[in-house]
Amino acid sequence: MTTEQELFVRASSLTIREVVKDYGAHRAIHGVSLDVAPGEFVVLVGPSGCGKSTLLRMVAGLETISGGEVKVDGRVVNEVESKDRDMAMVFQNYALYPHLTVRENMGFSLSLRRAPKGEIREKVDAVAKILGLEAILDRRPSALSGGQRQRVAMGRAIVRQPRVFLFDEPLSNLDAKLRVQMRAEIKRMHQRFRTTTIYVTHDQVEAMTMGDKIVVLRDGRIEQSGPPLALFDEPANTFVAQFIGSPSMNILPGKMTGEGFLTDGGVLLAADTSKTQARFYGVRPDDVTVSREGVEAVVTILEPFGSETLIGTTLGDAEFTAVVRERVALEPADTVRLLPNSQRTHLFDERGVRICG
Repeated sequence: MTTEQELFVRASSLTIREVVKDYGAHRAIHGVSLDVAPGEFVVLVGPSGCGKSTLLRMVAGLETISGGEVKVDGRVVNEVESKDRDMAMVFQNYALYPHLTVRENMGFSLSLRRAPKGEIREKVDAVAKILGLEAILDRRPSALSGGQRQRVAMGRAIVRQPRVFLFDEPLSNLDAKLRVQMRAEIKRMHQRFRTTTIYVTHDQVEAMTMGDKIVVLRDGRIEQSGPPLALFDEPANTFVAQFIGSPSMNILPGKMTGEGFLTDGGVLLAADTSKTQARFYGVRPDDVTVSREGVEAVVTILEPFGSETLIGTTLGDAEFTAVVRERVALEPADTVRLLPNSQRTHLFDERGVRICG
């Protein structure tokens, strides 16, 4: 009988070096380089059209590589057929065969390899037990819920015992509650199997909660990569600052004076005056409190979430958001004083690049 321990596989390293993708005269991927350690969970995140799915498909062998190299355990796989790369991909639309049962779908790749029927059954049974699919092995995909179909797709990938798991926005078709559940499920699976994983999403909450490493892409280039909290605490530029974190960071244009940062709207904010090159001031909504010592703002919207309240305001001539834990008796058009935590602010130069030190 196949045990859970026997399903564990040797995690592989993945190296992407100066990879380029051209579609005619249009360059979609601009010399991307990335190192993925064995067993690492890497999330590619960015807005629609940034190239994250294209990059994933090049790794999988579903897209040709216009330039650069993709290596698995040091071996260049640019010219290796997708089926021979020993990778398993979980798609957004599940990609299950409608005429096959759950058992047949999960064991399909092993059937193609002409594995013995007894071995296929043992492995499918072992994975079905892990994922809670034992009761539905004889059903067809049309009789399953979205969450069950996603589990089957994951199970099919696990049964293959690949060197690398690839996920292409696998939760985008699920409702909000189920997305949270499946997010936790995928993370638990990775903690159990520790297979090298690349996960594509446009949802920065998924990226923050799931990844060992986040790679933020924009227009086919890497803006920043690193551990989730490193990107949250020290974003490399204003794009990363506003993309990572929910609600997004407040970014105000202006200039540094001898008294602090003066926004274009005429609001003076406490800041490190030695950073004279600062042209953008950033602070996360969670680092803003309601205080008598704060700067004056006009409330535009209130969004209570129970344990906290989002206060949308106009500060000078700019939109500015605060998230507070305490209950506030405010209405739209009220005046409120907001105090950013001066120890948690961020300054960026005229190019939007973070000023360090």
